[in-house]
Amino acid sequence: MRPVLRLLRHVRPYWRRSVVALVLLIAVIVVDLAIPRLIQRVIDQGIIARNLHVIVATSLAMLALSVVQAVFAIGNNILSVQVGERLARDLREAMFRTIQTFSFGNLDRLNTGQLMVRLSSDTTVFQRLVQVYLRIGTRAPLLMIGSLVLMFDTDRRLALMMLPILAAVSLVIAVFVARMEPLFRGVQQKLDRLNTVLQENVAGVRLVKAFVRADHERRRFDATSADYADVSTRVMRFMSTLSPALSIFVNAGIVAVIWRGGIQTIDGGITVGQLVAFINYLQTTLGPLTIMVMLASVAAAGSASARRIDEVLTTAPEVADPPQPVALPARAAPRIVFESVDFRYAGGGDPVLRGIDLVAEPGETIAILGATGAGKSSLVNLVPRFYDVTAGRITLDGVDLRRVRLDALRRMIAVVPQETVLFSGSVRDNLRFGRPDAVEAEVVAAATAAQAHEFITRLPRGYDTHVEERGVNLSGGQKQRLAIARALLMRAPVLILDDATSAVDVTTETRLQEALKAQAGGRTVFVVAQRISTVLTADRIAVVDGGRLVAQGTHEELMATSPVYREIYASQLGGGRPDGQGEP
Repeated sequence: MRPVLRLLRHVRPYWRRSVVALVLLIAVIVVDLAIPRLIQRVIDQGIIARNLHVIVATSLAMLALSVVQAVFAIGNNILSVQVGERLARDLREAMFRTIQTFSFGNLDRLNTGQLMVRLSSDTTVFQRLVQVYLRIGTRAPLLMIGSLVLMFDTDRRLALMMLPILAAVSLVIAVFVARMEPLFRGVQQKLDRLNTVLQENVAGVRLVKAFVRADHERRRFDATSADYADVSTRVMRFMSTLSPALSIFVNAGIVAVIWRGGIQTIDGGITVGQLVAFINYLQTTLGPLTIMVMLASVAAAGSASARRIDEVLTTAPEVADPPQPVALPARAAPRIVFESVDFRYAGGGDPVLRGIDLVAEPGETIAILGATGAGKSSLVNLVPRFYDVTAGRITLDGVDLRRVRLDALRRMIAVVPQETVLFSGSVRDNLRFGRPDAVEAEVVAAATAAQAHEFITRLPRGYDTHVEERGVNLSGGQKQRLAIARALLMRAPVLILDDATSAVDVTTETRLQEALKAQAGGRTVFVVAQRISTVLTADRIAVVDGGRLVAQGTHEELMATSPVYREIYASQLGGGRPDGQGEP
């Protein structure tokens, strides 16, 4: 219940609309409760007394009340929809803003499929909960209470006879609601899984086709979809049992009233009009119970979705700003120092990095070399604080990174990630992503340095060419060069290239390295690579093996002193002798 109450705080900006909607709903309920009394008057004072004036006057009054009730109901519906839609918008925006604060560690646990379902399906379910309760959720219990009071006012003995039935019905509904919430939570979890499988297949459709795994993926999706359908079917089957059960209680109550009330009417204890009014109030009391069936399912689904939305909104980012941040000195090229750094990913396991001691001097290009899984990307991901170190510290010009505001730190660092990400929009928009105010000459200069200008000018509309979702209308090498140009355009003091040239040919890579060396003047640069050819021109090469920094130095120094480096060199380029001589 607490997650629901926390999310309802988002209704506060619309409390006036909510209050008016509830007032209109109460007015509708008052009209509903007045109708049986008017029917009683028509029967007792009009029909039985043969008074045409009473019949006509009361009928006109009922018609007028019906018109007023319709107007109130329309107003209630409009306001309820407005509140619900604005609430859903605010929740989506709140979740999106929260997700933007997440560190990589948070995103490792809450994957994209789960977040998409919570932003879309869960928000819609909770929105429906609020709208339903503003429209009919409050109406059902108030109508029941009002009808029960008027039943006692009409005939106390008949009303007392109905209390056990009402108590039994209330107990059934309470048990039903308690059972439904975990069932609906299970449905949303299955939807999470279905959405994740779907997203994986859409994003990886080329790989699926390349490996001829369409049949396997189809079976995997069918199994996940069938699992979701089975859980949903069980929930719907459980829900469908309640309405018939309640119908038994409703019909039993009506039969008991007709039997007992009929006897009292024959004996002169109550009038025919009173009996008819009592039956109307009974139906008005028991009728909302059928509405309660729907409300129970909406409440259970809304509560389950509220828990999932609240989990996102209350998740604290693992990497956060310090309470009292320290300003970084303004320098064109900072000095970055790793001091006995250990790092492990959340969830335990062995450290990915152990005892890393590394110094990047101002303006120096440091190449990080190692086999797949050695910890190269993990090491450079610590510099912009995508993750925090487990032990030790990283300093920038003597300041611990954990004492610096994240936005201030990351504005100093331009990153070309291992997996190239482009956004739908023009080529120019993608290049300006990190610096929207860059002028055209700067955009062209960055693209030229990244060896991208030539192919951009051959595109149908040049820099205005539309980039499709995930850059599917560009090759891997083209996307990587755009990502490099985007990073260069930022003119950040620190540049991180995480295997940024893996998809380009050797000739283009050579030209790119020359351009980067010219562009990188005055910057501190980290280059992550698996290919020897990528790191030969670096000022210093750091060799990472098994999460440890096993050697560092220039190419010549490492060929003479590092067996690991010589082994990598020989496996890729050949020609290396154990004594470190013979390189080309």
